[in-house]
Amino acid sequence: MILRLHPFALFTLAVGTLLPAAESPPLRWGSSALRQKPEWYASAAAHSAATTVLGYQSEVGAWPKNTDLLAPATPAALAAVAKGGLANTIDNGATTTPLRFLALVATASQDGTFHAPILRGVDYLLASQYANGGFPQFYPLRKGYYSHITFNDDAMIDALTLLRDIAESREPFRIIDSAQRARAADAVKRGVACILQTQINHEGRVTVWCAQHDEQTLAPAWARKYEPPSLSGAESVGVVRFLMSVAMPSPEIVAAIEGAVGWFRAVPITGRRIKSLPQLGGKPDALLVDDPAAPPLWARFYELGTNRPLYMDRDSKPLYDFALVSYERRSGYHYHTTSPALLLDRDYPAWRARLAATFNAK
Repeated sequence: MILRLHPFALFTLAVGTLLPAAESPPLRWGSSALRQKPEWYASAAAHSAATTVLGYQSEVGAWPKNTDLLAPATPAALAAVAKGGLANTIDNGATTTPLRFLALVATASQDGTFHAPILRGVDYLLASQYANGGFPQFYPLRKGYYSHITFNDDAMIDALTLLRDIAESREPFRIIDSAQRARAADAVKRGVACILQTQINHEGRVTVWCAQHDEQTLAPAWARKYEPPSLSGAESVGVVRFLMSVAMPSPEIVAAIEGAVGWFRAVPITGRRIKSLPQLGGKPDALLVDDPAAPPLWARFYELGTNRPLYMDRDSKPLYDFALVSYERRSGYHYHTTSPALLLDRDYPAWRARLAATFNAK
């Protein structure tokens, strides 16, 4: 039998032999470094990247934030980390992201080179946890809000999620030994207890969390001058999702989730949306405008005791109208979020279904 190809197919084959193979885009540091194809983590390129990431691990086992860990760790780069006060933190995915990346490479390549640094990083997380179960933003501790229990930007939740993966021997952390897994399991247990203790109670009802809580009193606490003690419409989403991921939730965890979901349902901003307006020579301006068809929106901060959307400028004066916030902050900070919508519309119903199936199976 003679196979006859269409002329266009012949043309395609001929041209294809002349074109170079498509190259993969260069790896960028960040969460995308954790989403490569599984086989890539066993490659020479992954090994080289992991070696570069190791160059930024500090003496105490942590990594810096807001730093390109794939750029060579030259003396100048490390000096910039030190000068910028960026080292030794779980803020903005620091430490947890490099640990996950190294574990992916170590597991795929079966290279023991990375095991000791990974264990040092896990030891760092365990050492940084307060006795009450909370995690500070920076460790060793610094003066100021850096030592508060930090839900902001999912810092504590990222640490607990990684430790839970270790405790439950999930990939890529099966390389962690049983002793370390037991310590991680205890840390997660204490972390969940801290989450339940810091949930804000208003008039007998549990609501949500502040972006940061005092490490001693557990009360909502200040961070930067425009980040007041408040109810968080943004960071609380990650906290609720973490609690929803508990396989066998206690009645206290169930009550915490239900209370938070009820609060989110009670406080959306409806009939308004954020409109971005271009500005000559500057960042786009953000305005809150009327729109009856707009999807629900939530404020990042809600006033304690009133549930009013709360805005602040760098002078820390409370504002209740977004238009009164200075252009510098309006264009440079996210005062609103839509993330609770997916929590309410997708995650909560799925969690309720899993919960019912779990208890019906008993």
